[in-house]
This record gives sequence, C-alpha cells and structure tokens, in this order.
Amino acid sequence: MNNKNFETYIDCGFSKIRAGAFNKSNSDEAFYIESDFFFDHSDIVAEIQKIITFLEKNTNEFIDDVNLMIDSPKMLSIGISVSKKFDGSKLRQEDVQFLIQQAKQQILKNYKDQNIIHIIVNNYRINDAEYTFLPNEINGSLLSLDILFICLPNEILNYFKNFFFKLNVSINQIACTSYIKSVNYKDKLSINEDVSFIDVGFNKTSITCYVKNKIVSLDVLPIGGNHITKDISKLLKVDKKQAESMKLNINKNSDFLNVNFSLDLLQKIAIARTEEILELCHKSIKLNLITSDKLKMVLMGEGSKILDNQNKEKISFSNDIDFLEETIEDICQSGFRLGMGLNKQEVIIMPKKQIKQGFFEKLFHLFR
Repeated sequence: MNNKNFETYIDCGFSKIRAGAFNKSNSDEAFYIESDFFFDHSDIVAEIQKIITFLEKNTNEFIDDVNLMIDSPKMLSIGISVSKKFDGSKLRQEDVQFLIQQAKQQILKNYKDQNIIHIIVNNYRINDAEYTFLPNEINGSLLSLDILFICLPNEILNYFKNFFFKLNVSINQIACTSYIKSVNYKDKLSINEDVSFIDVGFNKTSITCYVKNKIVSLDVLPIGGNHITKDISKLLKVDKKQAESMKLNINKNSDFLNVNFSLDLLQKIAIARTEEILELCHKSIKLNLITSDKLKMVLMGEGSKILDNQNKEKISFSNDIDFLEETIEDICQSGFRLGMGLNKQEVIIMPKKQIKQGFFEKLFHLFR
C-alpha cells in the first residue's frame, strides 16, 4: 500500500522536462521544477535525476514511482464503434465493460506495435437514444459505444521505461501530454464551443478537436518548433542554439541581432513556417470532418512562443486563433487532474501491478 503524501508527475518533452509533486490531501501544496532547454536526449537520465533529487528534498519523501506524461510524432488516435444486442433487461456497467474490452482487443490485434494509453467513451446509444454516460436505471435491447483510443508505439514506451529503470523508478501511469492538457484547459477556461487545441512541440504538432463538448479526433503532424529554428539557422547562417535564442526573443528586442540581417527578416522567416503549420492543422481538421465555421483554435506549446495575442495579427490566417501561454504549473496539473479521475468520459487504465482485483477492474474502471 502506498502511504506517501505526494504524487509525482513528470512531463518528458523532446526539448524540456517538467515535473510536479502534489500533496494528495492538500491540493495547495505542490512543488514544481523544469529543466533547461536541450536539443537531444543524450543527457536525459542525468536531467531526470536532478529533478527527482529536487522533489525528494522538497517533499521529504523518497521517489520510487512516477506518473509519466509524453508526446510523440508517432502518437495515434483510433475511433471505433461497437454494439451488442440485449434482451431488454436493465443494462449494467459490466455490459459496457464487455464492449470496451471487445473494442480494445480489436485495436491490439490490428495495431500490434501500439500500446493503448487512453480510452475515451464519447457516446452511448441505447435503443436509438444518445447519452453522455450510461444511465443508472435503463432497459435496452441494443447498446452501442463510440470509443476513441489514443496510442503510443511500444518502442517509445520501452525507451522511457528503460531509463527510469536505471534510476530505480517505476512508472505508474502514462498519459499523452497534449491530450490531457486540452482536457484541463477546456474545463479550466470553461470552453463550451467547438474548439481545436493546437499544441506545437519540438518536432510535432498535435491537434485535439472537440465538437459539442466531445473529443472527436487527435491528429499529430511531424512538424514543430524545431523546424522554425532550422529555418532561421539555415537562412540566416547561424548555429541552432543561436537560432533558438533568436526565435524565443523574436517579440522582445533586437539587441541580439547580427548587423547582417534585420528583425523584420527574422520575423518573416518564423511567420512563414508558422503559417504553414497552421494551414496543415486546418487541413487536418477538415479531413476529420470538422467543418464548423465557428471552430475556435487555441495555440499552445513551447514551439508556439513566437506568437502571442498581441502579435497574432501578423499571421495571415482566416480562422480565429487564441494564444495560450502555459506555465509549468498548468502542464503538471493536467496530469494530476487526470490521476484524480476528473475526466468523466475516460476509462482509467489501471497499473498492471494491481493484481488482486477482478477481471475487468484489472483492466480499467469507469468514473461516473
């Protein structure tokens, strides 16, 4: 039994690591830390060790397990519908669990190199009527579920598990960062309209779309903030570290600029690539059958920092875009909220080490 007071969440990004330790009985007590920016993972074990040491010192607790938050250009979302006929008697949670397990086995059979990270039940159809959740008392002859699975390749999970193993740290739960951030921000900002969260990372951009308050797709593009840095480096003939610094300071001042080029030229290079990313996101949204003209787009992530709300007018893009400036607290709290079971549509995948439960409880449980 875990008698620890704190729960630890670590977001392992491709350019930065963030972590938070949360007091489970006092939500106001939490400790946060993030690493410096890096271009590769060559020193990631040492960086995580520094972060764990800091949190152990501040929480006064030994950390031997963590909850992991990760994203990847290879992230995959799969929608599936399953149904079953019944005799018209009262439907039970076990009936829902059976259908989810059936859908899960189909995914694992057809995507053998993938590991299921999130299972979201978007819709319950009972006798041609639709529900957000399974009603407590309802009879039915036909039950159908619309389910969205979010997966990560086994090779990526094994990569992270291996270096945490080197630190004698086990992983309790794994979550996709961009997805759980969208859930947190949508609730925190009370967004009830159709919305797409565009998370621009180091080498990927993820698009999480909500229609009628339900997630309908999560798409990932293999392009991100590092591509903007590479453009600046190549066209202005500076090294990548200097190009990254110039990108992050693009809206501040021009003191760092070389006399051979202007701030205006730097902005044009960065804006051109940003417009390309936004256009690709828009195409992804249309491909996922989301054609609402009123769809709100929220831009976030480390790779989006060249924009802010006062400079977004420089982007020649027709859709309404808001810039969300994230903090380390926002990101880590997204993981903590998931762990607390605050997303009621999600099936929570239980850690494999909990082996003294019944068949379905070992796989997942539903929050109502």
